[in-house]
Amino acid sequence: MSEAGIEVTPRMASGTSMGSARPPVDVSEPPASRVSTIASELAGSLILAIGAEVRAMAASGKPLCNLTVGDFNPKEFAIPRSLLDGVTAALQAGETNYPPSDGIEPLRRAISEYYARHLKITYQLPSVLVTSGARPAIYGAYRVLVDPGDRVVYPVPSWNNNYYSQLLGAEQVTVICGAETNFQPTAEMLAGSVRRARLLVLNSPLNPTGTLFDAETLGGICDLVLEENRRRARTGVERPLFLLYDQVYWMLTFGNTSHVNPVALRPEMEPYTIHIDAISKSFAATGLRVGWAVGPADVIKRMSDILGHVGAWAPRAEQVATAHLLGDDAGMEAYHAKMRPEVQRRLDALARIFETLRAEGLPVEATTPQGAIYLSAHFDIVGYRTPSGERLDTNETIRRYLLRAAGLAAVQFQAFGSSEESGWFRLSVGAVSLGQIEELGPRLRSALVALAK
Repeated sequence: MSEAGIEVTPRMASGTSMGSARPPVDVSEPPASRVSTIASELAGSLILAIGAEVRAMAASGKPLCNLTVGDFNPKEFAIPRSLLDGVTAALQAGETNYPPSDGIEPLRRAISEYYARHLKITYQLPSVLVTSGARPAIYGAYRVLVDPGDRVVYPVPSWNNNYYSQLLGAEQVTVICGAETNFQPTAEMLAGSVRRARLLVLNSPLNPTGTLFDAETLGGICDLVLEENRRRARTGVERPLFLLYDQVYWMLTFGNTSHVNPVALRPEMEPYTIHIDAISKSFAATGLRVGWAVGPADVIKRMSDILGHVGAWAPRAEQVATAHLLGDDAGMEAYHAKMRPEVQRRLDALARIFETLRAEGLPVEATTPQGAIYLSAHFDIVGYRTPSGERLDTNETIRRYLLRAAGLAAVQFQAFGSSEESGWFRLSVGAVSLGQIEELGPRLRSALVALAK
């Protein structure tokens, strides 16, 4: 008998109760029959799978430049001191209970005012929803706008749209983008796909390439969306086409590039645009989990209702601290005056490595650093053979070779919806030092020189 007078039956090693009539689980049945269809069909993240291999190599002590993770090493990029102090102070003040499901009012107001000051777009509080990072906001938009069978249009490469579409049973229409268009789509490229679409998903600066829309290109896409919605309004039977605009990296731009926003370019886009944003990237605060969606109040309300059922709320103390952060323009400018140059130094150092190797005649190239924490690199070595005789016929074989031979850990574009064995990879600099990048150059040169056609 237990202390409470309840009989506790000893358990056998198999996990069944002694004397119990319950039959053991039939472990011979197909695993897919034990879970839902979507659970059995949805693939896990390729980026996370690669990360496990990279961690094993790091543990072995071999030289490594880990450019896989879209995250920040706090030793390289700390969060703003005011944000850290703000979280601590909020916790000490007892801000430890549930926040409102749509976010605390001071933070929602701070987001609204921040957008008005810096993006020149105006939204009232009902149009602002705070979430636990950007991911729930993206999923919430998909969930509210897309029914099974609805068409979702998005460029490739891009982050996670294939997974979100699959979760909802959407018809996925991908628009393949290459270096010639800065890896971003144009209105002409999208024109044939949006006629029956429910959702168009864009991201700038873009994960995985770090490339941006310019005003002319994004303005043309906005005009396409507006014309399509005017056509639907005339029919009176079709639901509108929405634009999901992920701008989570918008404060990280470099050189002569600058971020552009669809509603700022075309105010008529306001009823059809949902902005996705967070402190995760621009303030190296990925683990604090504060993100938000800003858009039409009716859509935002439904997103709040759905996400409230799964508790996708940012922690209250972090919300309090973020409200103070977004209201302190001078503090944010001081932080970015140090943080942005450090990101750019790493991106520029990577770009120089590829420029040098290309000048030496080696089959590589890279994009010019523009934004986010990413550089796109092209290893034009499909069909080459390694010193051991292995043929590099896929991006995966190229990735494994570069990891083994050069200690270069990168992520192929297949992780971002691409099906082409093109030799393009994402390189992410948030978790490495400048020294680690500089040490990569000689190793990468040796690995490439060792290849044979």
